[in-house]
Amino acid sequence: MADSADIEGVRAHVDRLFPAVQADLEALVRLPSVSAEGSATEGMVACARQVEALFATEGLATRRLEVPGGPPAILAEHPAPAGAPTVLLYAHYDVQPAGDPALWSAAPFEPSERDGRLYGRGASDDKSGIAIHLGAIRALLAHDGIPVGLKVIVEGEEELGSPHILDLLALHGDKLAADVIVICDSEHWRVGTPALTTTLRGLVDCVVEVQTLKAGVHSGQFGGAVPDALTCLVRMLATLHDPSGAPAIAGLVRAADPDVEVDEAELRHDAGVLDGVELVGDGSIAARMWARPAISILAVDAPRVSEAINQLVPSARAKVSLRVPPGQDPTDALDALVAHLEAAAPWGARVQVTRGSSAPGFALVERGAEYAAFAQGMADAWGVPAAEIGIGGTIPLISLLAERFPQAAVLVTGVGEATSRIHGPDESQDLGELRRSILAEALALLWLA
Repeated sequence: MADSADIEGVRAHVDRLFPAVQADLEALVRLPSVSAEGSATEGMVACARQVEALFATEGLATRRLEVPGGPPAILAEHPAPAGAPTVLLYAHYDVQPAGDPALWSAAPFEPSERDGRLYGRGASDDKSGIAIHLGAIRALLAHDGIPVGLKVIVEGEEELGSPHILDLLALHGDKLAADVIVICDSEHWRVGTPALTTTLRGLVDCVVEVQTLKAGVHSGQFGGAVPDALTCLVRMLATLHDPSGAPAIAGLVRAADPDVEVDEAELRHDAGVLDGVELVGDGSIAARMWARPAISILAVDAPRVSEAINQLVPSARAKVSLRVPPGQDPTDALDALVAHLEAAAPWGARVQVTRGSSAPGFALVERGAEYAAFAQGMADAWGVPAAEIGIGGTIPLISLLAERFPQAAVLVTGVGEATSRIHGPDESQDLGELRRSILAEALALLWLA
């Protein structure tokens, strides 16, 4: 059990080692490991190699867990001392596309520090997770050594929904066995207040395509009698929500409302909601974002406005995303979404729905000694108790690992917060939060030992 001398000793090591950890994080941000561009891009290959080298340098045994058709996951291991538990630490090295560089205040893959924050794609989600594990290991090695068994798994396709995760577990799942599983890919309540995540929503998505014509025809010659596909698609998509903006699909469930509430003014500021734009849905804000389903239209394929001509559009398609709360079977949810879209087609339009990714939600059931260890580590690092929160996002691996290793305690941590703007332009990470997160994880591992 960690005592005050351990706490202050580890804190001193974290402070001394932090500049090097930050430099390693910056080096990772410079590598454009965008999984959406393919697993064999220069950025993906270089990032996997760099992650492997970082943990090997600290003396951990590393290996690549290869999966046909997907990027390798990196596994680094430190054997457990006699009688100590083994802890599996998770993060991912892939990132979202940067989008339009003009929307960034600096180059997305050139890290820059301003006002105590590190800016760059992946600086928070989730290369900071890699930095936390790396920093905690270095601090413990500088203290009295690593007191528990460690397995660090860093995957390379989380931002795609981990499409090869079942293959990974089938081929390599036995190598991931642990007493405690720590998923570092969530967020904090706010800067200055750490959090442990106890619920996550699941995710399903699909692409819906509508056809009404064999080919485009003149809108003046046939308009008024012949339906165009884009109008049909718009009408279909409009049926997905009720007038309040809540999902209107039969068969979806809701989880229990959270015990905490999100401040509306903070939410509007953090999300950048424009003045006069109303929030959607019903119930508490926290429930809408963590415990209830949410439908988003992610993309539409149709002629660009700059390329529009006076023609009835013969076909159009859209990608629809549905977040589902813990307790909702994702297969049932996707069935309900597909059935709704097929039934909503107006005027006999032909509809084809292609099913996409699917991942279940997660709800922490037990809060045992492992939970207490990380809560105590956070309290020691921040000087305030950790909040207990949900998040609306999805991490497919969590439920799969919980199912594969039912005796393991599963904990979800993170380091970003609402102002980190993950997945958006000017993604950033508060460096003070990163430093405290490293200290908290190191102390938690001491408590576990």
